Amino acid sequence: MATEIKAPVFPESVADGTIATWHKKVGEPVSRDEVICDIETDKVVLEVVAPADGSLVAIIKGEGDTVLSDEVIAQFETGTVSAAPEAAAPAAAAPVATAPVAAASTQAVDQNQAPAVRKALSETGINAADVQGTGRGGRITKEDVATHQTKPAAASVQPLSVAVGERIEKRVPMTRLRKRVAERLLAATQQTAMLTTFNEVNMKPIMEMRKQYKDAFEKRHGARLGFMSFFVKAATEALKRYPAVNASIDGDDIVYHGFYDIGVAVSSDRGLVVPILRDTDRMNYAEVENGIGAYAAKAREGKLSIEEMSGGTFTITNGGTFGSLLSTPILNTPQTAILGMHKIQERPMAVNGQVEILPMMYLALSYDHRLIDGKEAVGFLVTIKELLEEPAKLILDL
Repeated sequence: MATEIKAPVFPESVADGTIATWHKKVGEPVSRDEVICDIETDKVVLEVVAPADGSLVAIIKGEGDTVLSDEVIAQFETGTVSAAPEAAAPAAAAPVATAPVAAASTQAVDQNQAPAVRKALSETGINAADVQGTGRGGRITKEDVATHQTKPAAASVQPLSVAVGERIEKRVPMTRLRKRVAERLLAATQQTAMLTTFNEVNMKPIMEMRKQYKDAFEKRHGARLGFMSFFVKAATEALKRYPAVNASIDGDDIVYHGFYDIGVAVSSDRGLVVPILRDTDRMNYAEVENGIGAYAAKAREGKLSIEEMSGGTFTITNGGTFGSLLSTPILNTPQTAILGMHKIQERPMAVNGQVEILPMMYLALSYDHRLIDGKEAVGFLVTIKELLEEPAKLILDL
């Protein structure tokens, strides 16, 4: 008896999703909990798994179709089944290749891919072996093929048919995640009175502390002692002193949050994501580092859940990991402020009338001037600077 396969129940913040890839065809045997379909939403890619051993009887929503929360997307039949006749039949005739050996190799690889992926590989002429898969178990997705298309080709494999000086362009659709990020960033610039204030912090005290205790810290807590835990804890303390920076605007109301949920921006292959560390005032340094490490691993694997990226009262982004010396971060609405970290750069600084070479970092705080005055914004950033330059105060809660 056939049963219904439904899309996951989306949170209120997610209106719908798009079928990204069907990993199984109708009639193809599938094992319990094996991924049969990926659904891309505005925030994450959700995996739909088989409820039991069996096979797909019918696919109701094809790749590229929009699906609603808990909507039926396929029919599934439980039990051991043999491959359907159409599955056992040869695939659609492929173009005749001039090199039979190479063609056979490519076909063998393509048989392990979803139909849409095989079609994309065929249309673009890309060898599946050259594409790095980001799906479950290293599977190739349509997005992987599109991403591979946009990569510049190495000089040694540049097609000889391309004339010197020829201008080539390729058009690929935006992913739902990229479109959603674009919409939110544009809305933040158009619907807020955003300003940015800057300061700089001497990172020498923290660097010396890390050097002295990093081995013992990792041995005891199983986590690497990084800079981010200091910034998260310093930001949490500063948020306590400046509640408006931890607030949000809801229509004509100001919502002051009595908790501290800090989002940490993480770059992934699918775009920028911001998982949330909950109740950072109750977390110690090891818990912060472990939390960030776990989120970073999930982001690389595309395993972050919608719940892990929902909410948040303040955000920290670190452009310094990519070499950025100074930038103006954009608000993560409805939050009213975001802290930007940057590259640590040695610079000559005047200290007690003497010139010293110190590892300095520029800090940037973008804020919504509708709620936060310049005095509060500057005071907030100065507080973070002071706590980082004297980490003992941060640890001793002074």
